[in-house]
Amino acid sequence: MPSNIRKFIFHDLRSVEGYIDPPDALVFLSLLECQRQHGLHGGLAEIGIYFGRSYFLLKKIAAPDDDVLGIDLFDIGNMSDGVSDQYRLFLEHGDRLGLPVDKDMLLVGDSRTFSAEEITDKIGAVRFFSVDGGHSLPNLTSDSHLARDTVADHGIIVFDDTFNPAWPEVTVGMADFIRDNDDAFSTFCMTKYKTYVCRREFHDFYRGAIEQAPHLGAFELADTHFLGCDAIRLHNPFSRRLLYELMTRSGMSALSERAYRCQ
Repeated sequence: MPSNIRKFIFHDLRSVEGYIDPPDALVFLSLLECQRQHGLHGGLAEIGIYFGRSYFLLKKIAAPDDDVLGIDLFDIGNMSDGVSDQYRLFLEHGDRLGLPVDKDMLLVGDSRTFSAEEITDKIGAVRFFSVDGGHSLPNLTSDSHLARDTVADHGIIVFDDTFNPAWPEVTVGMADFIRDNDDAFSTFCMTKYKTYVCRREFHDFYRGAIEQAPHLGAFELADTHFLGCDAIRLHNPFSRRLLYELMTRSGMSALSERAYRCQ
């Protein structure tokens, strides 16, 4: 992995408020690189930008000509002249990171009000769709259908906060999606915080990409089974998590990537 990407994942991203952690950042990187290496093209989309941590990760590791679409209410904090604190900070983060936001690639509003055509008109069929918006069951149902109706045949849907006890309806919504679409979609990878889904004909391809990804050599991979799907569970060893947290909390975040180097 180029050193500038490691620095971005382990250091620069921490300056943006958000929740994606190094294991999932490395899974994002591995899957997007795999798609690019095999000529699997398409736009990238995320519902639920917050302040942009995972959005800027997608921008950083996407190809220069890839379109990255963000969907969010942008209603957090005080409003001034119709613009929220969240939106202003989001734009500032992009400028500071050298990843300026293309405002034409934003859909501002409730994701439930947007159609699949509004997404594909901007970025075409989606090859990587991160679902991290509203965490209620109605939101998950709507957002998962929006992702289903826009992803390319080789597209990946990533559900955030699955199996998080703070947001139980996320897991219900994701499981409902798998059950209702089990003829077309299956889970191929699961982490502590996210569940990765693709069309059945690409299941073995993406599962193999996770198993062989050089960026994931620091993690333990185990077989698991979920709603009729054979998936890889990526385990973050406690020793690495502890070392990473100790380094970041002691002001050594610039070196924290060493906690996840392959032996």
